Amino acid sequence: MFNKILIANRGEIAVRIIRACREIGIQTVAVYSEVDKDALHVQMADEAICIGPAKSRDSYLNMKNIISATVLTGAQAIHPGFGFLSENSKFARMCEECNIVFIGPDAEVIDNMGNKSKAKEMMKKSGVPVIPGSEGAVYDEEEALKIAINIGFPVMIKASAGGGGRGIRVVKKRDEFLNAFRNAKQEAKVAFADDSMYIEKFIEKPRHIEFQILADNFGNVVHLGERDCSLQRRNQKVLEEAPSPILDKNLRSKMGEAAIRAAKASNYKNAGTVEFLLDKNENFYFMEMNTRIQVEHPVTEMITGIDLIKMQIKIASDQTLNLRQEDIKIQGHSIECRINAENPSKGFIPSPGKIEYLYVPGGMGIRLDSAAYQGYTIPPTYDSMIGKLVVYGEDRNKAISRMRRALSEFIIEGIDTNIEFQFDILNDEKFINADYDTRFIENEFLSK
Repeated sequence: MFNKILIANRGEIAVRIIRACREIGIQTVAVYSEVDKDALHVQMADEAICIGPAKSRDSYLNMKNIISATVLTGAQAIHPGFGFLSENSKFARMCEECNIVFIGPDAEVIDNMGNKSKAKEMMKKSGVPVIPGSEGAVYDEEEALKIAINIGFPVMIKASAGGGGRGIRVVKKRDEFLNAFRNAKQEAKVAFADDSMYIEKFIEKPRHIEFQILADNFGNVVHLGERDCSLQRRNQKVLEEAPSPILDKNLRSKMGEAAIRAAKASNYKNAGTVEFLLDKNENFYFMEMNTRIQVEHPVTEMITGIDLIKMQIKIASDQTLNLRQEDIKIQGHSIECRINAENPSKGFIPSPGKIEYLYVPGGMGIRLDSAAYQGYTIPPTYDSMIGKLVVYGEDRNKAISRMRRALSEFIIEGIDTNIEFQFDILNDEKFINADYDTRFIENEFLSK
C-alpha cells in the first residue's frame, strides 16, 4: 500500500479522495493553482504545492509541474480524479517513466478507449453490441456522406477523440449533413487537436445506461450494477440515479455481462464505466468507456456499500480484487443532483462569486460531496459544479421524497444556483413515472 498519494485535481473530487486516503492511513498532497490557494482540498491535505497560475493549462494540466511536485514530496502515486489529466495517456506514460503509479488504467488502454472508432471495433470483436456506423475514423466529408446515406438518417456525427458533448451533431436530413460535418470537425480540432470523426445511427429517444466495473491487475473483473444518466442538458448529465428504474433483472444481467466482456477485451485495470444506449425495445448498444472515476460514482456506492476510491487505490497498489460477482448486492435506490453555480432562468449562465451564506441539508440517507464553504469564492476559471447532493432510500419513491426534502433545505446565498431547477425536475410527473430519455430536459421539460 502507498504511504503518500498526490491528487492531481481540485474541488469536490480532490476532497473525496483525501477523505478516502485518510480513512486508510495514506498521506495526501494537494496541488493548486494560484486562484485556488484558499480551496478546501488545499486546507485538508497533509501537504499542498502551488503548480501555476489560474488557467488550467498552466496548472492542473501542467504535467511537468505535477510530476515535479510528486517527486519533490515523495508521493508514490497520483490520483487524477476526473477531468483534467484523468484520461490523458501521455500523462499516464510520464508517470510510468518516472516510476510513479498512475491510479487508473494503462496508457494503451486510455488510448484505445479514448478513440471511439478503435473502441467500437474492439467491442464488435468481443461480441458487445455496437451502434451501426462507420468502420474506423472518417476524415473526408464526401465519404462521410456516403456512409450516412448507407446507414440511413437520422445519424450522429461524433469526434473520435471526443468527450463532454463536444464535436457532436445529430443530422436528420441528407441536405443538412455536410454543413454539420464541417462544424463538428472544426469543433473537434479546436477541442481535442484531432479532427477525425465517425458516423453512427442515431438512436431516437434512448436511455443512457452505464455500468460501473472494477478490474484488478490479475484479470478479475466485476460490475457494480448500473446508473441511469439519461437526464442531460446539451449532452451534460444533470441528475443520475441507481439502479435504473426501467431495467429488470434479466436485462441488468445481460448488460452487466456485456460490460465485463468490454473490460476484459480492452485489458482494463482499475475502476471504469461502460456506457450504453438503450432503445425502447430493450436493445442496448455500446457507446463508450470512461477510463476514470465518474462524477456520479456516489450513487453506486450508496446502493452497493463499496467505496470506489478506496478500491481504485487498492487495485493500483497491486491488491487482488476481493469481490466476486455474486458478492455484489444492490439494495435500495440512490439519486444524485449536480448542484451548479449557474442561472437556469438566464440560459444556465455560470454564476461565480462569493458564497455569503451556506446551509447544507442533513439527516438520514443524505450525502453531500462538495468543496464549498461559507465565505468561499467560486472562481470563474473552472467547472461551475459546486457539489453533488446524493440521497439514499429504500426504494425509488422514498429516494425522490428524500431528495425533495434535501433540496428544500439547501440554502446558498451570494451566487445563483440550479437548486430550484433540480427541485422542479424531482416534482415533474414524467420523472416520477420514469418516463424520460436523453432529450427530455431540452425537448420537454424546458419547453413547458
